[in-house]
Amino acid sequence: MSPVSERAAQVRFRRALSLMAMTLVAPGSAQLAAGDRRVGTIALRIWLGLWALGAVTLLALLVNRGLALTLAFNPSLLLAVKLAMFVLAVGWAGLFVDAWRIGAPLSYGLQHRRTAVAVNGVLCFSVAGTLLFGAHLVGVQRDLTIALSGSGGSSAAHDGRINVLLMGGDSGEGRWGLRPDSMTVASIDDETGRTVLISLPRNMAKFPFREGSVMDKQFPAGFDCDGCYLNGVSTWADDHTDLFPRSDNPGVDATIMGIEGITGLNINYWAMVNLQGFKDLVDAVGGVTLNVRQAIPVGGLGSDVTGYIDPGTRKLNGFETLWYARAREGSDDYSRMARQKCVMSAMLSQISPQTVVSNFASLAQASAAMISTNVPASDFDTLAGLALKAKSQKISTVSLVPPMINTGDPDIDVVQGMITDGIDRAEGTAVAEPAKTKKKNKQSATATQPVTGGSLGSMSEGYAANQAEDLGASC
Repeated sequence: MSPVSERAAQVRFRRALSLMAMTLVAPGSAQLAAGDRRVGTIALRIWLGLWALGAVTLLALLVNRGLALTLAFNPSLLLAVKLAMFVLAVGWAGLFVDAWRIGAPLSYGLQHRRTAVAVNGVLCFSVAGTLLFGAHLVGVQRDLTIALSGSGGSSAAHDGRINVLLMGGDSGEGRWGLRPDSMTVASIDDETGRTVLISLPRNMAKFPFREGSVMDKQFPAGFDCDGCYLNGVSTWADDHTDLFPRSDNPGVDATIMGIEGITGLNINYWAMVNLQGFKDLVDAVGGVTLNVRQAIPVGGLGSDVTGYIDPGTRKLNGFETLWYARAREGSDDYSRMARQKCVMSAMLSQISPQTVVSNFASLAQASAAMISTNVPASDFDTLAGLALKAKSQKISTVSLVPPMINTGDPDIDVVQGMITDGIDRAEGTAVAEPAKTKKKNKQSATATQPVTGGSLGSMSEGYAANQAEDLGASC
């Protein structure tokens, strides 16, 4: 090849690289430069339209921060975005291939030809791959939203609060949802996100149901029968489904009737957490750091103890966190309730948006397998927004346990008074204690109380995490 031909080939090679760069920066511009106005105009208009849509969306998000959550939990919109990203990936890759064709690759040297193919391939697969991966994540979010969404609940606040019943159940065969292992009402201020966790012991008995409810008509004097405890309401209802002809979850609905009768609160939503699947969620976020005050046995509950979780401030994996929350060997139910609250507090404070983004696929998979709920997809954004607010707030706790409450025959007036007082304190409307009393209580909660079963306190004196104005400080 003559020097003139070589220079001409180099010019064509540089032009080919320029066309690829133009396609990367402004899809369609390479076709316009080559005279293909139809394809170039369509592609460039789509590109500019996407930029305009992005700018408008960004402006709207700056004005209304909650809009991001609304968009993120809209299945129809997510499907449209997913399909659009697929089309963009294919179309953009096609424009790169066309830009390579326009560059006349057969008209320059073999080395330049190989380089052009390599550059075009890298650009094509990088852009298309990024869009396809984004479409996959959008699809995961949509699938998660659909998998978790229910058809009940109410977003209307009661006295300015949203009340969510959180239940933990075993995932063993035939046991899902039958006997809730733990029951906690998260009462959330609908403006500030300030949360009060109200825990109910599973062995509570002789309690009333919500007035006028199906269960109230069956047990007008309260749930007073042989072996009738709060965690058995679900089993009783599932054995009498004829009393709940319109219910998809008789056990849950009956349990809510009991919890509303006990607490005097109106439950907006419920969520059942699969405790066995919970460990996958913890593993998906890389573990959770907890203050292990005493060696926690792994095992028990009718089986052999196979080991212990050593004391100290330690980052626990999913398996260890599950046993930290569930262990009863050498402990009691109320110590376990305190530890469960510490797990909730730690996960709320430690799981950051960066962790969610970087582990999104595995988190979504674990969440879909872990949670059953009646929250409709249209209300996910409301609850997610409250969760973000709650992250920066103190969490208070009220537990209906000894020594304050006789779980075998609870005084409902005392129970509801404790709940009202706990909520008033969280909202800053309660009458403040004298400074000396507050100081004494703080000292007894941190310095003089024993540690039982890994929780600060004892059953006779009460556990610090079960009655706390700042749960994080009590754990």
